[in-house]
Amino acid sequence: MMSGKLARPPRLSDAVSRQIESWIREMGLAPGTQLPTEKTLCERFGVSRAVVREAISRLRADGCVETRQGAGVFVAQPSVAAAFRLLGDEARSKGEIADIFELRCLVEAGAAELAARRRDDEDLGRLSAALEAMDEALLGADGGSENGAQADDAFHVAVAAATGNAQLEHFLVFMGRQFSASRVPTWNAAGLQAGRAAAAQAEHRRIFDAILARDAKGAREAAIAHLSAAAERLGLEPRRP
Repeated sequence: MMSGKLARPPRLSDAVSRQIESWIREMGLAPGTQLPTEKTLCERFGVSRAVVREAISRLRADGCVETRQGAGVFVAQPSVAAAFRLLGDEARSKGEIADIFELRCLVEAGAAELAARRRDDEDLGRLSAALEAMDEALLGADGGSENGAQADDAFHVAVAAATGNAQLEHFLVFMGRQFSASRVPTWNAAGLQAGRAAAAQAEHRRIFDAILARDAKGAREAAIAHLSAAAERLGLEPRRP
């Protein structure tokens, strides 16, 4: 049986998604097994339908479950993406997060280098659009925190897309989901006031300028400098590959 009602953490849907995932694993439910109805899950965890739907949406994004129109929610076939989850909402040590930043640095520095060699006008347009969205967020307009963080994600994905390697782009989309929360302190009101957002944007500009100039070495170095500075903004000891 699944565990009973949950204590309400800051993000209740994340706790519910972890409970459902643990239950699937502990019960050894085979792919294709249908999960209980929304009503049953609401009663089991003592939460609203909105919370259950958000939890299911997260599990679907992680590749743990799949939804079938008019039929319900089912256990999905195991996938690499489901197993390779870097950051959960549970507390992580600074050392673990630093390891992940080092991984990002290795991947994104290589992506920036390739992007500088392979980019085309469409890629430059996509990068420029993300930069412009972050410029607007710097003005502190309504929704600046959310829009700035989303545009930050979009910029890094656009760099990967400019490599012409679809798998690299998919991986950066995945990494963006893992790190979306970590971008908020840069783009929220405190981050804007403290200059964290402006510093990050200046770093993005240096990456873009190197890609525009087809300066592969410069793009790589700018990406490494940006991620090292991002780690420092989170209070981590930066590691340069």
